[in-house]
Amino acid sequence: MEQLAFALPQRGGKRRGAGRKPNGRRPLVSHAPRPRFEKPTPIHVTLRVGQHVWNLRSGRSFKRITRCFEKARGRLGLRVIEFSVLGNHLHLIVEADSNEALSRGMQGLCIRIAKTLNTLMNLSGRVFADHYHSRLLRTPTELVNAIRYVLENFAHHFGKGARDPYSSARCDREALLATPVSWLLRVGRWRAKPALDPSGPAG
Repeated sequence: MEQLAFALPQRGGKRRGAGRKPNGRRPLVSHAPRPRFEKPTPIHVTLRVGQHVWNLRSGRSFKRITRCFEKARGRLGLRVIEFSVLGNHLHLIVEADSNEALSRGMQGLCIRIAKTLNTLMNLSGRVFADHYHSRLLRTPTELVNAIRYVLENFAHHFGKGARDPYSSARCDREALLATPVSWLLRVGRWRAKPALDPSGPAG
């Protein structure tokens, strides 16, 4: 007897409408493999918190976040070089020794921030809306533009020359921020055209 073939439903594979749906109106951060690198490299990182999280630009939230920067300073091959805290997200310029150091270091930093904000809000569970977004900065121009974006966003709203009180422009840099080791952050940032002002907030 000839055996008949049945068209059984299959799991997996590419299907219309499959996959995790956005949590809200913003698209999710891509889960594609991040670029690999094996030497100290500057990266622009963005972290967005969930809608239930309190305003990050408050004294109590900011104090707890910067305390996390201090405790994580230079740990696991990750160094926070510049930062800006917005109402519902953070912009960081970090330096990581490798892609693995970036992953480990950001995981540790995110856990610290999530725990301290949950304690503040008397909540538990997820704090960040999604994984962090990262962009490698490979040239002096890319680096300088990213630093300007992080530190000068405040000035667009409050006038030229204004320094954001919720950023590394107005913090105790020696206590909170790590010393960079890459050529780009030590030397290259001053060679971009137009270069950063050495007396400015990113100096």
